[in-house]
Amino acid sequence: MISMKNIIYILLITLLLSCKNKTVINSTQVNSVQSSQVNTYPESVSRVFKAHGGLDRWNALRTLQFTMNKPNGKEVTLTDLRNRKSLISTNKFQIGYNGTDVWINQDSLHYKGDPKFYYNLMFYFYAMPFILADSGINYENVEPLEFEGATYPGIKISYDAGVGESPEDEYVLYYHPETYKMAWLGYTVTFFSKEKSKEFHFIKYGNWQDVEGMLLPETISWYNYDNNLPTTKRNDLQFVDVKVSKEKPDQTAFNPPQDSEIIE
Repeated sequence: MISMKNIIYILLITLLLSCKNKTVINSTQVNSVQSSQVNTYPESVSRVFKAHGGLDRWNALRTLQFTMNKPNGKEVTLTDLRNRKSLISTNKFQIGYNGTDVWINQDSLHYKGDPKFYYNLMFYFYAMPFILADSGINYENVEPLEFEGATYPGIKISYDAGVGESPEDEYVLYYHPETYKMAWLGYTVTFFSKEKSKEFHFIKYGNWQDVEGMLLPETISWYNYDNNLPTTKRNDLQFVDVKVSKEKPDQTAFNPPQDSEIIE
């Protein structure tokens, strides 16, 4: 017959084992979640993000604004980094995206392009490399870029079907092998054809500015290209008055003014 003392002893052992097993399970679950978060991006991509200030710091931001000095005057781009609403303002026209519609507001036909193509174009180029952390992206190592005696490892970025206006777009991010700072961007344009393109255009990055701990472009340079390789510099574009904030921008700024044209 089992004594009361033995019963108590067995119960204590059972309780201790139960607690120990529970602790192990929770630890495994936590480690699994942490591992999953760490492995969301390839190591090379994570190191590029880190070299530019870190993805956590970028994700904490809500507002990005920058200005480009163009021949016809200043062009100011304001973007809500969470919902990607945007507003481009010049002294001739405004182009905006309110989360549903792309619109343009102008007194006469000053803007000659396609607002639906342009409304987030410069934002995408400016927000590199962090824009390449969006969901629905696939990463693949590719042959490095050789240019003027330097070698830049490459990461190809493609999108899942149905992601964005141009899911057929492809990018190649080339980075410095030692600093991991972004050096080049190769990109295709499929917005108009809606088909994959084999022709890559090239932008050179390298002139950076520190904005609240984030390493963001001060100047980017478009290059001529041949055989899917950059050749000679075509033009530079400088970004000034860059502002970032953790505060939510005024959402009414993205609404189309009266008499605006909604782009279908």
